[in-house]
Amino acid sequence: MPELPEVETVMRGLAPVMQGAVIARADVNRPDLRWPFPDRMAERLTGQRVAQLRRRSKYILADLDSGESLLIHLGMSGRMLISGDPLGNFVHDHPSPEKHDHVVFHMANGARITFNDPRRFGAMDLLDTARAERHKLLAILGPEPLGNDFHEDMLIAAFQGRNTPVKSALLDQRIVAGLGNIYVCEALYRAGIHPARKAGRISAARIATLVPIIRQVLTEAIEAGGSSLRDFRQADGELGYFQHSLDVYGREGEPCRTATCGAPIKRIVQSGRSSFFCGACQR
Repeated sequence: MPELPEVETVMRGLAPVMQGAVIARADVNRPDLRWPFPDRMAERLTGQRVAQLRRRSKYILADLDSGESLLIHLGMSGRMLISGDPLGNFVHDHPSPEKHDHVVFHMANGARITFNDPRRFGAMDLLDTARAERHKLLAILGPEPLGNDFHEDMLIAAFQGRNTPVKSALLDQRIVAGLGNIYVCEALYRAGIHPARKAGRISAARIATLVPIIRQVLTEAIEAGGSSLRDFRQADGELGYFQHSLDVYGREGEPCRTATCGAPIKRIVQSGRSSFFCGACQR
């Protein structure tokens, strides 16, 4: 599932052709994805100007002049693909419709944005912009890891007394929003913290080091266009490249990249997810 860097990359790719532009027509080609689309979704989108695009956790939000916001979640295999971009940044010709093109935005500026999702685990909803943070999917979310509300004191307080593994704590969207399996594995490796260590038993000093490391990992991943491990594509159809920089994720049995180590990367399963780490470097 796309994590924060992938969603941020897609949002940034959409911004030049979608932000400030009018949706001339919206085609909704099925009644649902993960859950039913809102009533009259195509009608409510058609003719609306996209005032702003933003990201909250793993969701893209398109604020419309109507006072509603379109919430988009890519799910496991969802892709937002651009064609006919008048700015000349993408392929000009519109491709032929495909089987899994579930929602299509025909922009007044000539661009076409297609939401393609073979597995149909993605989702869209329309919500009141002024009350967006109260939406059931957004109200439970913790602070953004790249925002000012994510800081040392906050994370130390969140971990205090927790008997859950630190890996699980960082994946808890109520503690910090947007982190996923790949980038938590990478951040814990850089911090030298074993993924199974209990969050409440990590010293405040070690927890404090996690904040800048998490920010650094996410920033590097965004700059690289995210990680393309399965279905992820950027809005222009290109792959992300951060997977070539992964130190532990997906490298079971390969040598640790720490110059003085070289021990094999290990894998354990935590809550149904694979955790990759170096048993020598991470304690």
